[in-house]
Amino acid sequence: MKCRVCDSEDLELVIDLGMQPWGNNFLKKEEIGKEPYYPLHVLYCNNCHTAQLDYTVKKEIMFGNHTYLSGITTTLSEHFKNVALEVDSIFFKNKNPKAVLDIGSNDGTQLKHFKTLGYDILGVESSKRTALIANAEGIPTINQFFNLECLKEIDRKFDVINASGVFFHLEELHSVCDAIKYGLKKDGIFVVQFLYIKSIIDNLAFDQIYHEHLLYYSLETIQTLLKKHGLEIFDAQLKPIHGGTIIAYAGHEKYRKLTKRYNNMIKIEREMGVNSIQTYKKFSMDIKQMKEDNIKYLKKEKALGKKIYGFGAPVKGNTLLNYFDIGNDILDCLVEKNNLRKGMYSPGKHIPIILEDEITELPDIYYVLAWNFKEEILKNNKQLIDKGVKFYFPINIKEI
Repeated sequence: MKCRVCDSEDLELVIDLGMQPWGNNFLKKEEIGKEPYYPLHVLYCNNCHTAQLDYTVKKEIMFGNHTYLSGITTTLSEHFKNVALEVDSIFFKNKNPKAVLDIGSNDGTQLKHFKTLGYDILGVESSKRTALIANAEGIPTINQFFNLECLKEIDRKFDVINASGVFFHLEELHSVCDAIKYGLKKDGIFVVQFLYIKSIIDNLAFDQIYHEHLLYYSLETIQTLLKKHGLEIFDAQLKPIHGGTIIAYAGHEKYRKLTKRYNNMIKIEREMGVNSIQTYKKFSMDIKQMKEDNIKYLKKEKALGKKIYGFGAPVKGNTLLNYFDIGNDILDCLVEKNNLRKGMYSPGKHIPIILEDEITELPDIYYVLAWNFKEEILKNNKQLIDKGVKFYFPINIKEI
């Protein structure tokens, strides 16, 4: 294998989560036990320092008809609103007309907030079902995989190109970067939002490693990638969404001066050894200890006769459940809000999914797989907590 960023063959295994099913492959009853398994290994590139998976599940399998909807959680929608407001107020407040393209636009939640600010909006979304939802909501969405060919068919230039939580998914990584360069106006802004590997490591959030996430970026490594395509990050900030997400602002290379904030973040990365192989090896050992601690806790509570449900059925939860080997003997069910997952079963461990409003008997403990929305979950479930239901978070997010 060659590095997905720099083509180097000097790659080293640093994290091994075994053979796992694709985490978004929620199953119908008749599909249980028939799901394929793939290696889930993280390699470290000794040349450009990018962490990445060694195996690619084809994009048509993972993104052709997935069930994730970004508009389900209020926290995420509010985050997207703030991103749109900030981009507009800093760069384009007095400009009209103005246009934004969203790559992997999902149900159009991010674009709705740009539309409110007067932007001409367009989304590109690979999932047919999700694109239909967006179009039905009045968000013009093309159902395609985004790449250079797709952008040339669109044949437009944009003030803003946005990629929210999609840039680490890309099988056609370099074609997408070329498309962004091609489609961005001279003074245009590429807004790239990505899970920050430093936060993943700090939080021990290993469950954010799954087959859809082919790459795990630091600011240094994503800058290396973008510069190969004539683009450059000039500013960045860390936001608490998903336990630690970088919002980076890029443009055509050398068009804007690098900010003090960006330079300071790069300095911190270097001082803390974020891009060193030793950091990843320590992370791997910490994951193994975390597995032992969680299994010990769950088995102790189960032995006391406690009823335990999983809270949420996020894709990352399936990395955790499969690596920890947590099944029906521990969790009776996974409780979800997303109607697209009603009556389905989790891949690998085959835990049934029920909707929140279908619960007939409360658990003693909710094992929270959707830990990245901790604040919203605790706020929305105060009545249950007052009744004595415990919410246990396997991943505890550090303050940002």
